[in-house]
Amino acid sequence: MSSPASGSTDSRSFDLLDERIRRWIWREGWTELRDAQERAVPVLLDAKRDAIIAAATAAGKTEAAFLPVLSNLLRDEPCSGCVLYISPLKALINDQWQRLDNLCASLDIPVTGWHGDVSSGRKQRFLKKPTGVLLITPESLEAMFVTRGAALADTFAALRYVVVDELHAFIGSERGMQLQSLMQRVDRACGRRVPRVGLSATLGDMRLAAEFLRPRGAQDVQIIESGNTGQELKILIKGYVEKPPRIQFEPDIEQPGLEDMVPLSTVEVANHMVKVLRGSNNLIFPNSRRQVELYADLLRRACERDGYPNEFWPHHGSLSKELREQTEQALKAGDRPASAVCTTTLELGIDIGAVKSVVQVGAPPSVASLRQRLGRSGRRKGEAAILRGYCVEAELHSGSDLSDRLRESLVQSVAMVNLLLRGWFEPPRAGGMHPSTLVQQILSIVAERGGAHAGELWDTLVAQGPFGAIDKPSFAAILRSLGAKDLLVQEAGGLLLHGVAGERLVNHYEFYASFSADDEFRIVAGAKVLGSLPVARPLTAGQGLVFGGQRWRVQEVDAGKKTVYVTADQGGVPPVFDGGGSLVHDEVRREMFNVLKDGAPVVFLDTTGRELLEEARRYFASNELATRSVFRHGGNTILATWSGDWINDALVMLLRAEGLDAWNLGPLVSVRMAGAQSLKDTLQRIAVSTPAQIADALRAIGNIDNEKWDWTLPDDVKRSAYASLRLDMPGAQALARTLAALAD
Repeated sequence: MSSPASGSTDSRSFDLLDERIRRWIWREGWTELRDAQERAVPVLLDAKRDAIIAAATAAGKTEAAFLPVLSNLLRDEPCSGCVLYISPLKALINDQWQRLDNLCASLDIPVTGWHGDVSSGRKQRFLKKPTGVLLITPESLEAMFVTRGAALADTFAALRYVVVDELHAFIGSERGMQLQSLMQRVDRACGRRVPRVGLSATLGDMRLAAEFLRPRGAQDVQIIESGNTGQELKILIKGYVEKPPRIQFEPDIEQPGLEDMVPLSTVEVANHMVKVLRGSNNLIFPNSRRQVELYADLLRRACERDGYPNEFWPHHGSLSKELREQTEQALKAGDRPASAVCTTTLELGIDIGAVKSVVQVGAPPSVASLRQRLGRSGRRKGEAAILRGYCVEAELHSGSDLSDRLRESLVQSVAMVNLLLRGWFEPPRAGGMHPSTLVQQILSIVAERGGAHAGELWDTLVAQGPFGAIDKPSFAAILRSLGAKDLLVQEAGGLLLHGVAGERLVNHYEFYASFSADDEFRIVAGAKVLGSLPVARPLTAGQGLVFGGQRWRVQEVDAGKKTVYVTADQGGVPPVFDGGGSLVHDEVRREMFNVLKDGAPVVFLDTTGRELLEEARRYFASNELATRSVFRHGGNTILATWSGDWINDALVMLLRAEGLDAWNLGPLVSVRMAGAQSLKDTLQRIAVSTPAQIADALRAIGNIDNEKWDWTLPDDVKRSAYASLRLDMPGAQALARTLAALAD
């Protein structure tokens, strides 16, 4: 490491720590402080500054924060100060409790975990003497405000720090807005500005993270971003051509197994995983819960077939706590090999021990996610981090679509690895309205204070709080809507109280979470239910999609019944499944363009992967896609946008509002049966669309209720919020202007 040895005279930070903590460091056998730890001590020791400590997984971020924080608490004998540690996961709280208790037990500093699985007795002991470290989730902190609002000023009277772990996991989400509001309310309860410390993976724009941690005060947040450790990284992405299930060719199989009924290429991927992963600990990330279950079963069957004990375990949010913990324990135990087939549930900092490699099936959700996952590998000294990728591409035929011909999944994977190697990651996407979370916070503050006036709510939540994107007319409309639904009532003097419906909802334990699980929409064709899927992208009547390997046309979206009615059709695009449909950033699409345009070999692809990439490059070159942005393909006009999904989805929405049948094809947008002049005129109109025209376009979206409290909102507010979170309308208008000029 670049830091000097902890005991050397050059390590000024070590000498600043309390003597008891220095003794603990020596007992643990540390020979030096890590980079982030060395730099964090002088910043945090006096409890006067906000700071973000950003570093890779297992780089010692927790200790970087708590060594100086605990040294501050030890200035009092006995300890009388308090630290509020906020974590996104109960499991992470349990992990951190064990780590901190090891340190704090020798310091006589109490450590208290607080979530639904913690006994009331332990919570009461903290409330009687609120000192030491309190580990809590946003939901449990919300519950404290609702049920103990009047007492929180005393509970947090000695609060010296608020530490937020996995800060990057909160930014841009409903839960993040809730957290920002709660931190603001903590300051109000304390009557002062409590220093905030964010622990985070390195993000594309740390200033945005600072703005999240301290809205309107980002310029004063100290950024401690740990440098690259120079760790070796090994990457191999294997390409496959999709093959149909064996059962199609061997119909006489008497008792077909799973291996006979899924695509043969999927079985080949699973067999290769077994060959290279067996005997070590690994994390395997397919792109959906369904794929997690599929691969976990195939891998388990392969172990049984070859006479080995099972080494592969599933892990995702729909599994019970017991099953998830079983997988975590198998990874941590260290007494036998174990690999987890998982979703994003194992991206965050839960202690699962060291893993040899990280496996990505299909294109990663994002570059930032890929980096977070890769941080789990190569944590032992001298070990390289290993990334294995698997990309299955369709077999080409005369009717193959452009996505298949451009080998989109493979090219996106290559582009993301290139960006990873260059140190680029998606910046936090903030700035959404999030009125759903605003509703929750309004109801929560009314409970905390025993009533509130509209002006007080405006000042706390909007003027001084995180909901600055909400204007006064929208705020007033939200309050009126809450009144119409009996969530709020207003006394003669203007005091807002809970209505009967509001009282019932706030008193239910589900109130404390700002988010709800993704809604499953049933897909129905005639009298037949085809299945269900979480839909994360806008759905409108007349839109095309692909489901169950067939093409469909949306006839109706019934948001109330969570049902999409479809009929068979010749055109469509894949639906967005959970975990596999993350919105792709503009920079990734631009890098995909560069990968296809560039003829240089990609050294981390295997032979089949290189062949698939060369196929895509030949198609790209023969169709002059390096210079053509508008061209005909079959009966459709293709707009080669090479833009991210926020822009493409918005452009599709605006084209459909103009009566054109358009859909997002990833790096491209397809417009069915559009004449050149008609399309050019339409693009020119879109480029100068007024806010009223854009609002009209948004009214066609059928799946508009995406956040927990959206059902309480006025329709116009809800649709504006949807656009602020999922669409880039200004970007789409600018793109339309550019494409119109190229459409001659």
